[in-house]
Amino acid sequence: MLNKKVGATGIVCSVGAIIAIVLSSGNIRTNERGLELIGNAESCRRAPYVCPAGVSTDGIGNTHNVKPGTRKTDKQIASDWEKNIQDAERCVNGYGNGKNLSDNTFSAVTSITFNAGCGSMQKSTIFQMLRSGQYVDACNQFPRWVYAGGVKLTGLVTRRDAEKQLCLDGL
Repeated sequence: MLNKKVGATGIVCSVGAIIAIVLSSGNIRTNERGLELIGNAESCRRAPYVCPAGVSTDGIGNTHNVKPGTRKTDKQIASDWEKNIQDAERCVNGYGNGKNLSDNTFSAVTSITFNAGCGSMQKSTIFQMLRSGQYVDACNQFPRWVYAGGVKLTGLVTRRDAEKQLCLDGL
């Protein structure tokens, strides 16, 4: 289920609307199922907030140039998110054998990379296994990534289960 919109000046925005804008650009490889997974896990907020890892965030998991007291439009949120997705995709392509992955597996790996960051992922067992063609084993690594700040988070458990399933569905 996609997040509901609370109006142009509300705090919450529609993940579905942002996905539609991003998909219409044609600039990303992550498929709609992957975008729904990321968007619903991150949620969509027009105004800045502090995420569970203690980082200032806005839009859909955007941590770049977040300015306190500002509210973003759907177009601004979509633009930020597209750039962040592209960053994660470049990381998957550069370090995780992305060009050889199916769309579902690529989208799942992009989701975890979007969340955990390229620096963490490029040296991960997941990426090592993807590079060596051990795709099932790589997908089975997702449930290990459920901690933020040393605390196991229920939301990450749910997200990693969905990512693992998407990853395996691509095999």
